[in-house]
Amino acid sequence: MSERLSAGQSATAEPAPSAASGGGADSARGDDGAGSADGAEMAGGARPAVSVRLSVPGAAQMRQLGARLAGLLRPADLVVLAGSLGAGKTTLVQGIGEGLGVRGPVTSPTFVIARVHPSLRGGPDLVHADAYRLGSRLEVDDLDLDADLDHSVTVVEWGEGLVEGLASGHLRITIDRPATESAAMTGPPAALAGGTEGGTEDGTEDQPRSVTVAGYGARWESAAGGLRLALPGSAG
Repeated sequence: MSERLSAGQSATAEPAPSAASGGGADSARGDDGAGSADGAEMAGGARPAVSVRLSVPGAAQMRQLGARLAGLLRPADLVVLAGSLGAGKTTLVQGIGEGLGVRGPVTSPTFVIARVHPSLRGGPDLVHADAYRLGSRLEVDDLDLDADLDHSVTVVEWGEGLVEGLASGHLRITIDRPATESAAMTGPPAALAGGTEGGTEDGTEDQPRSVTVAGYGARWESAAGGLRLALPGSAG
């Protein structure tokens, strides 16, 4: 579990295989294939117990959305984030971290793979993982994310199709950005983050985003009403 670190520590993961070699999670799933509302509504072939779509004007509002979601999250919850490069996934997690009251800063764990942010107020810890460089469920198993699941809120970027089996239910959040902006954003996450792990995910993040929040399993079936109240938008 060398990749799983407490906040403030860092490590370097092995470079991902290039798209030309046909390896890596990004080449297997594609930058945009999972980052669509339709994909969020039918993750793994199952329909969500609840689904809410809303428009988020910019980065500040994305953090506010994360903070509102934190009010609904509890220990053992699994959140899977989907969206193309630079969509705003880490920005959303920053808001979740603020709402949970965990030790920061919350930054992209692309090269660390997973980072644990302990609670500062007796609530659940935040486990923030990035599966961008993972290509199989076996690699996910090596991270032992389930070891912390019962007493933490676990949020996994790029985890679609890889981590849903960690829990009996999960919350899937899909972030879509305008097609013109999506086409202009290319390159690995490090390039989009300006070569550092701080700040926002990309230089054009303060643009409108379409966000779909879909809950799967009995956990979110029972919490459907609270989710709709917390996230005013188009509910399904």
